[in-house]
Amino acid sequence: MLEKSAPGINAYHFITHWHVAALSEEVYRTLEDIDALARWWPAVYLDVKVLEKGQPGGVDKVVELYTKGWLPYTLRWKFRVTKTSVPTGFALEAFGDFVGRGIWTFTGEGSGTHITYDWLIEAEKPLLKKLSFLLKPIFSMNHEWAMRKGLESLQLELRRRKGEKNVPPPPQPTFPHNLLKRSSANLNL
Repeated sequence: MLEKSAPGINAYHFITHWHVAALSEEVYRTLEDIDALARWWPAVYLDVKVLEKGQPGGVDKVVELYTKGWLPYTLRWKFRVTKTSVPTGFALEAFGDFVGRGIWTFTGEGSGTHITYDWLIEAEKPLLKKLSFLLKPIFSMNHEWAMRKGLESLQLELRRRKGEKNVPPPPQPTFPHNLLKRSSANLNL
């Protein structure tokens, strides 16, 4: 479930709710594993690089991201981890094509975990900033698509990490990046 509200023209506030059949610790460790993010959530994360490791526990870690959603534009942004609380969540500060903050919260519910992602940002990429007044609903739908792919990808990754065999691959990026991946895959045949 996704809740939306934001007052500014280029401001966005998304609250995403997921539920997964895994313990909070497993969810935390999977999302904390930045080096694996582009592998298990490739529909959105095209490239991920840790620029600064930060303190023990992850605070002040700086990560550079190259991302996309369903729409055929990409975003370059970074985040700094501002708070960690194993296994209940972490917070980050975003800068680059997005400026704002994100808060991941993990709440155990029996053998599963309720996940909330509270994402409050302003779009700074010129295309998004200039067209937000007109295309905000479409940009919001793009975020919703990315988060649906995130839930699907996370569920698959948790199954893989538990040792399940024959887990399907995660959803791949959409046009035009899916064409690039297919072309390079065909070269390897």
